Amino acid sequence: MPITPEWVALSLVPMMGGKRMRALLDHFGSAGAILRANRDDLCQVNGIGKTIAGSITQIDLSAVERSLTGWQIGGLGVLAWDDPDYPVRLKAIEDAPPTLFVWGDQPPCRLEQRRHVAIIGTRQPSDESMRTTRNLAFELAQRGTVIVSGLALGTDTNAHFGAIAAPDGVTLAVLGGGLWNIYPAQNRPLAEAVRKRGALIAETPPNGEPTPTHLVARNRLISALSDAVIVIETSESGGAMHAARRAREQGKPVYALDLPASGNRALIDEEGAAVISGEPHSLEAL
Repeated sequence: MPITPEWVALSLVPMMGGKRMRALLDHFGSAGAILRANRDDLCQVNGIGKTIAGSITQIDLSAVERSLTGWQIGGLGVLAWDDPDYPVRLKAIEDAPPTLFVWGDQPPCRLEQRRHVAIIGTRQPSDESMRTTRNLAFELAQRGTVIVSGLALGTDTNAHFGAIAAPDGVTLAVLGGGLWNIYPAQNRPLAEAVRKRGALIAETPPNGEPTPTHLVARNRLISALSDAVIVIETSESGGAMHAARRAREQGKPVYALDLPASGNRALIDEEGAAVISGEPHSLEAL
């Protein structure tokens, strides 16, 4: 079923998310009926306060329709939950994005049967951690595993490069901003390489800004798209910890390198993450 402007408009209301979208659909039955509802009726739905209700009643549907047409002409996949191309792994989580934007030659729907492993960590890894990241990503990609990461500087960048270095390596990059607003800017050439050897994925609109909230929220998508998560190196306050904990909530195994970094120690010593050495033989568990 083709995605509609009504669906996209609702899904992009600030603070909407999958849970509120489902609550609205359960109450009103369809996106069109939600848009026809008045503010008071919208506020009767659990989780919908005056602010969100007000945003819904002020939607400019014609503007959204123009944007949707432009995104699709520009080559983006714009997917709703019921679209057969929506990633099965992602749809399984409670707060799956109602609308997902995908841009690439190997969209997730073509990769469903392959194993996916996320490789994540600090933006300021040691030289040894960077080498380990590239080696792990390369070895896994050589074996047909899809490498998932977040296109950030440091560990993410090296994970994507390692995957691309494999002759048939495939990688997915989950962004914390829009697909047409690549962040960080210095990774635009890498984003183009990822697009050709996999796909870029985002829940924010294509021109959306990479806010701290969006950057944290995308961690649940990285873990959801993956069958396992490897943390290379991170502090206890690092973003990789968010992804690791979301992976736990989603029932995904978490692995960490045995390093002195505070996040690695917390994951291994307190949260039960399995230790991985970084050597090819340690990949058998994956």
